[in-house]
Amino acid sequence: MHDNANLITAAPKRAPWNKGKLIGPRPPLRQKHVWAIRTWLQIEQQTRDLALFNLAIDSKLRGCDVVAVRVDDIAPECLLRSGC
Repeated sequence: MHDNANLITAAPKRAPWNKGKLIGPRPPLRQKHVWAIRTWLQIEQQTRDLALFNLAIDSKLRGCDVVAVRVDDIAPECLLRSGC
């Protein structure tokens, strides 16, 4: 009979991907960084990006939640009128 203990080979030891790295949540943006981004978006006339940035900062939504927001979620009456 064969000994199963001899057939099982140990997996090679690999170093963990996060060994020696700081992991975890990133620190929040500081107030001066928020205003620097807002100012830059206004200067570049990036209205859509500025609106999304303001929505994310003011509502504290995550990026994946911001991209899921539709105009109808914010202003449902705006779709009925053409003046919005």
